[in-house]
Amino acid sequence: MLKITNPILSGFHPDPAIIRVGEDYFIATSTFQWFGGVQLYHSRDLKNWQELPCPLNRTSQLDMQGNPNSGGVWGPCLSYCDGVFYLIYTNTRNFHGIFKDTHNYLVTTTDIFSGEWSEPIYLNSSGFDPSLFHDDDGKKYLLNMRWDHRMEKNDFSGILMQEYSPSEKRLVGDIVQIFDGTSVGATEAPHLYKKNGYYYLMLAEGGTMYNHGVQMARSKNLWGPYEADPMPLLTVRNNPESPLQRTGHASLIDTPSGEMVVAYLCTRPLGEKSRSILGRESALAPVVWDENGWLRLKGGGVVPPVEFELDLDEHPFNSLPEREYFDMDTLPPHFKTLRIPLTEKRGSLCARKGYLRLYGHEAITSWNEQVMVGRRLQAFHTTSTTYVELEPKTFQQMAGLSVIYDTYNFFYLYMSRDEESSQNALRIIVRDSLKFYNPVPDGRVLIGDATGVYLRAEFDDLTLKFSYSLDGERYFEIGGALDCSNLSDEAYCDIGHEGHTGTFVCMCAQDLTGNHLHADFKFFEYKER
Repeated sequence: MLKITNPILSGFHPDPAIIRVGEDYFIATSTFQWFGGVQLYHSRDLKNWQELPCPLNRTSQLDMQGNPNSGGVWGPCLSYCDGVFYLIYTNTRNFHGIFKDTHNYLVTTTDIFSGEWSEPIYLNSSGFDPSLFHDDDGKKYLLNMRWDHRMEKNDFSGILMQEYSPSEKRLVGDIVQIFDGTSVGATEAPHLYKKNGYYYLMLAEGGTMYNHGVQMARSKNLWGPYEADPMPLLTVRNNPESPLQRTGHASLIDTPSGEMVVAYLCTRPLGEKSRSILGRESALAPVVWDENGWLRLKGGGVVPPVEFELDLDEHPFNSLPEREYFDMDTLPPHFKTLRIPLTEKRGSLCARKGYLRLYGHEAITSWNEQVMVGRRLQAFHTTSTTYVELEPKTFQQMAGLSVIYDTYNFFYLYMSRDEESSQNALRIIVRDSLKFYNPVPDGRVLIGDATGVYLRAEFDDLTLKFSYSLDGERYFEIGGALDCSNLSDEAYCDIGHEGHTGTFVCMCAQDLTGNHLHADFKFFEYKER
């Protein structure tokens, strides 16, 4: 028996869509405004996961320039049929206020390990969280929640379904609303399964905050009507003491031995304000069919376990190196950029051998030409370090280490030019929702003519500390102990906005003069303590 400990994918890995192909398991998770789009993982045991190349790696597949914070890729669905992998995803271009612009697409591949996926087929824009159901008669159907902007209506107005024609590569036939949702509301994330003559709808309800949960419904007829399960499959909405919170948005598989498992999202909030700085993570729970034909958590109840066992043999993968030097041809898939790919005009691994060169573009608050490369935060106690070289001529040219949830909530330690002293200097910019501030007492730390500096960010739960070094040995703290609880979805509740991502630690460069001064990064190190 193999012990599984949740979360199985720590740090920003929301909306898991899980499938099994033979003895291989695959998960797709949302990436929102981070590029490449959709995070894929492979496992042989449901415990150990290996990151695969992102399927959406071209702007022809995913154009997110100008997308708002927490826009981009929402709720992907991964499926497999007759030797082909199907990936459905939403590119959310706008969602603030009463309107949402949610465009749904399909890409395919016969080799999920290659990272080579087709050009997208446009499907519809009526709502988000699309999924594809492959019926046993060979027909395929697209499902998605429908968004209703009319203020007197229920904005999550139900689940739509329409047939998809693979030969015509488009949706065909009537659009039918097959389920209205329950009184819990916010019905989304539909996945359709078939068993013992029933079609089963697996849904998320309650919204993705602390009322989140998983609901089932079923029908003998594909097109409904669907009967709602009298109880949720899983939720912790009435269990504030559970270490896993905000549980929901699930998908279902079985193992070769017949055990049933759902993948779902969760958070691990910290502090009195319950802040989830790692974002929404992916977890698993064992389930069984009861005597009434409904899916239930194995062991009873609706609160998913932190640990459980499965009848599987362990198949571990090599772990990622803590320190990665940039003597590589391409960036590995755990490095992300913000909204746009790292094209030659924005960055290069060959301009200076052994370095990642970033060409400064727009400000760190930009939704367009921002140049940033980083990885997700995956533990509460971490140290991230990089070495950067920059020769700034003005305070408008800068490069450094950012800790960022989105452009409204971030911390940025950077080098630039201090023209008053004619020296290079280190500064910190903090944006906490609606306010900016600099926690350095004199505004900056002068480093003379030094053009290379080591920069470090250390997390201890909800405390962040920056430090720097000129020799890589002696580090000096700068800015003091900073409250980083604003790097969370929950922080947005305070200002009436929505946030759905997680914390990243990034290398970045800006040149507000428009001359694209470059910065060279020698390595990036990420250690969990």
